Amino acid sequence: MQTNYSKYNVSVIIPTLNGGERFRDVLSALAQQSLVPSEIIVIDSSSDDDTLEAAKQFNTRINSIARADFDHGGTRSMAGRMASGDILLYMTQDAVPYDTKALENLIAPFTDPRVGASYGRQIPYPDATSFSRHLRMFNYPQESAVRCWDDREQYGFKTAFISNSFAAYRKDLLDSVDFFQEGLLFGEDTFTMAKLLRKGYCVAYAAEAKVTHSHNYTVFQDFRRYFDIGVSHADNRNLLESFGTPLGEGKRYVISEFSQLINDKEFYHLPESVLRNTAKFLAYNLGKKYSWLPRRLAASCSFNKGWWF
Repeated sequence: MQTNYSKYNVSVIIPTLNGGERFRDVLSALAQQSLVPSEIIVIDSSSDDDTLEAAKQFNTRINSIARADFDHGGTRSMAGRMASGDILLYMTQDAVPYDTKALENLIAPFTDPRVGASYGRQIPYPDATSFSRHLRMFNYPQESAVRCWDDREQYGFKTAFISNSFAAYRKDLLDSVDFFQEGLLFGEDTFTMAKLLRKGYCVAYAAEAKVTHSHNYTVFQDFRRYFDIGVSHADNRNLLESFGTPLGEGKRYVISEFSQLINDKEFYHLPESVLRNTAKFLAYNLGKKYSWLPRRLAASCSFNKGWWF
């Protein structure tokens, strides 16, 4: 018997800034979904391209804010509170639903009352580099899974992993933890998931729910991202200490990347892999010690310079 998804009132929430043609692809794909959302809320940070025109064309609910007012957690919380849905489905402007059942498959795990949130698989774009492809393969495997509080001894830091590039939450549970933390430099999704896990709920990884999404970051961009992760982990040490450190997961990632490059006979990428992963390690640990750094130096190491001033 097919599950009746009509009982779910789903609000899709997308923060935007100059989304371009890819954002139009996202909206077009959403219009073709087997599960029709009750609303699509666009929180736009004063785009100066045709983002708002595209949003209006697809009959979205638009809320415009100043660019300086955007906050990863706060902006998503604001949108969540104004949404009418009992399921809040967060996306980014460049995560394109892979097929017509992407939303339906992302919502499917909520038939399990233990599940408080779910996230889908991210398939790399055709132009993705070897490093970008591996990142998606490592974080988003082909097998679905459900992780709960008691699984942290097995999965460690990975237990609380979730990505708001394509994730859904029960609104009442988000409300019970005050939605997403404001003022975070990075990782509002994972920190909120850690709170839900502590309350006894689980996170589902729905591998059948797919979007196309990837970024070809340079070595320096990777450095900045991992610096920001280190900063966020330093500021939320008490929340994450129950899950252990991410060092074990980091070692597994490096070994996996090396193995993939060797299996694909891309030996010429091995020196870059060493450089990238060394930069990530140094950046993460530098970010954890950011309070020792002059403010302007820390800002120069960060992906989000505006956060520092």
